[in-house]
Amino acid sequence: MPAERRATLVYDGDCGICRYWVDYWKQQTGDRVVYRPYQEAAGDFPAIPRQRFARAIQLIEPDGTIYAAAAATYRTLRHAPGRTAWWWMYERAPGFAAVSEWAYAFLVRHRGLLARLSYILWGAHLERERYELVSWLFLRLLGAIYVIAFASLVVQILGLVGEGGILPAGEYLNAARQGWGVSAYWRMPTLFWLSANDAVLIAATGLGILLGLLVVFRIWTRAALVGLFVLYLSCVYAGQIFMSYQWDLLLLESGFLAIFLTAGSRIVVWLYRWLIFRYLFMSGIVKAVSAQPTWHDLTALKYYFMSQPLPTPLAWYAAQLPPWMLAAGTAATLVIELILVFLIFLPRRLRALAALCILTFQVLILLTGNYGFFNLLTIALCVFLFDDAAIRHAIPQKLSLWVQNRAPRPGNAATACALILTLLVVPVSVDRVVQALALPSLPVVGALTRAISPWLVVNAYGPFATTTMNRPEIIIEGSDDGQSWREYDFRYKPGPVDRRPSWNIPHQPRLDWQMWFAAYGSFAQNPWFERLLRRLLEGSAPVLGLLGSNPFPDHPPKRVRALLFDYRFADPATHARTGQWWTRRQEGLYFSEISSK
Repeated sequence: MPAERRATLVYDGDCGICRYWVDYWKQQTGDRVVYRPYQEAAGDFPAIPRQRFARAIQLIEPDGTIYAAAAATYRTLRHAPGRTAWWWMYERAPGFAAVSEWAYAFLVRHRGLLARLSYILWGAHLERERYELVSWLFLRLLGAIYVIAFASLVVQILGLVGEGGILPAGEYLNAARQGWGVSAYWRMPTLFWLSANDAVLIAATGLGILLGLLVVFRIWTRAALVGLFVLYLSCVYAGQIFMSYQWDLLLLESGFLAIFLTAGSRIVVWLYRWLIFRYLFMSGIVKAVSAQPTWHDLTALKYYFMSQPLPTPLAWYAAQLPPWMLAAGTAATLVIELILVFLIFLPRRLRALAALCILTFQVLILLTGNYGFFNLLTIALCVFLFDDAAIRHAIPQKLSLWVQNRAPRPGNAATACALILTLLVVPVSVDRVVQALALPSLPVVGALTRAISPWLVVNAYGPFATTTMNRPEIIIEGSDDGQSWREYDFRYKPGPVDRRPSWNIPHQPRLDWQMWFAAYGSFAQNPWFERLLRRLLEGSAPVLGLLGSNPFPDHPPKRVRALLFDYRFADPATHARTGQWWTRRQEGLYFSEISSK
């Protein structure tokens, strides 16, 4: 662009912090603005007294209009693609211009303070934030997590909801159609309305693995992401109670946003940050408002390692930590979820600090508890708390250049779609936070929330709202004569007291998990449990495949029942003496004996 048609920014060339910010603005505006130090440019603008150049930056537009101080800053950014909002707020937002000019004058008088703040918040070299590498890396990680999720499901789905499973999906969908009529298709959007037989269930989960691999290897990425979202949403509804976990919702919401991330929009990057904040902040809110005292008196971790659904071997050792350390860990959890998460919206270095705290937090959870792909997905989402400059050193240079050269450049259509997405996601997600605070839904927005809820694209979160102080466990037994009873052993949940807790990450054994929830209620609150017992009486092969061992390998038992036990971690002395990891005491009967006759 010819110089006479470009704006000119004149600044103090002897000021180090001025050069720091001018270098950054150059990256934003490119050749749309000419940058000149006043020490050599002042003579070309005789209409501006030299002392004004020393006092504040001056922007001279091609038509001769002059802007100074904060107005010059925002007007300069108006020449940068996607940065016009600052000038719009300066012109139209009440009080914004006055506050901006006051802040500018204050910082000019305290340039040393401005320099220290800039280096603390952005580092010694301020670069324009780019997200080509970040987006590329996240999509590869998301594809891998989809592969994990579908691979974990494919080996369980027939036992859970197949034709010979605990809760057959076909029966469930037929009942929903009879009860709701045509509205059932909107209330439960799933491809399995077409068919839910065993072959279709296996084909759907197998196709999910294939589409996840396409995303990993960057083949037909957007189409594959659409297919993955639709398939996983279908599985969530067909899976009923076995697919109702927080991480299933988080994967759906993350996968939905990823469809729009493929267009390279920075707006979608911000929506991911908003998702991370909302998920963690809502987790903190439910703990803060919980009626259970363990989060308030900082004793939650005293019980958590023992009472969580599927502890890892390290959970036993974590439970032996001193009380003060467990209390400190409980407090740290609340600080991260309720306070540090706000750093997500601040400049680069503070955002990186939040990311490191969240990553450390997730790794510690992963080491002590088996939560399938939950922590892996949260770790992957933390990629959005960095920018390309922060992760470039972790990616080979040739690959980095290859990714950036092929990264999509968001056009007008992509930006419009991202804005529409924002107008949908932000109000509904704010409404979700309001509901978590036990407040009524926002007017109008509440109706929108209810309308899109079946699609699970904006969800409520709140894991670990309560930490139970005991651990009930259901033990299922079978018998041929009603006198001699043999236990059914589950593969992952606690059973034999001398069996060490195991690792099963990233696989999620959904029946083992559901048994944990069932133990805290009655069988009347868990109608699926009787179906499980009936399948054991039938000797259903898919259901038996979900267990660790079958005590009746030759024929199904004639009777089954369920007992309730109280499990505790064995203390160090008992563990050293007997090798036991658990102690247990029978509490009574969970489900009365039923027979095959």
